[in-house]
Amino acid sequence: MGAIYLLRHGQASFGSNNYDQLSAVGHQQARVLGEALKARGVTPDRLVSGTMLRHQETAAGALAGLGLDAATPLALHAGVNEFDHENVIEVAEPRYADKVAMMAEMAATGDPRRAFQKFFQDAVSRWVGGNHDDEYAEPWSVFKLRVVAALDEIVRQTPPKGTTLVFTSGGTISVVCAHLLGLNDAQAFTINWTLANAGITKVVAGRDGLHLISVNEHAHVEGVEPSLLTYR
Repeated sequence: MGAIYLLRHGQASFGSNNYDQLSAVGHQQARVLGEALKARGVTPDRLVSGTMLRHQETAAGALAGLGLDAATPLALHAGVNEFDHENVIEVAEPRYADKVAMMAEMAATGDPRRAFQKFFQDAVSRWVGGNHDDEYAEPWSVFKLRVVAALDEIVRQTPPKGTTLVFTSGGTISVVCAHLLGLNDAQAFTINWTLANAGITKVVAGRDGLHLISVNEHAHVEGVEPSLLTYR
């Protein structure tokens, strides 16, 4: 049976001018992820990454942790990219197209991370609800189809007894899990809120289809240093 490891990126740079890059913690998480895969005896036959910078930086750190050459072929696949969270935010609150204004309002609450999380959950629920699809660059229904199509392609390209590592994001992983477990749209994003950075989700492809073996394994980061356990 072929094994597909869906690997969430390390911590991105929340609150900076460029969210789509790993923080210092994120780079450390990526290396620890690779070391954990190596300790498990994982030898990848294929490496796939989303096209986002945080995906590729996580892949580079994990390759180093695995002891693989930095020049190891890495296939970029936009199908496993995260949804456009900035578009989801700006549709829910157009004023937040100005990130400075958004961060100032969140800071004024006294707990900006909690305030943002509450706002973002509401914004995502509106997107997932499907009643305003024409307002979004990529509606939830289209995002789901894109992710499932990418999964099918990766499965076909994974050798029958081979292993593929996929460096991706929480929304993508949530869609895959919901798809394989038969969850509804509302349930799908309950998975997303609990996915740890540099977490491991494993899917096995056999003659009788796809099986979700594990979701959100993160002992490898928590065990090294509790402060490495992050979710955004």
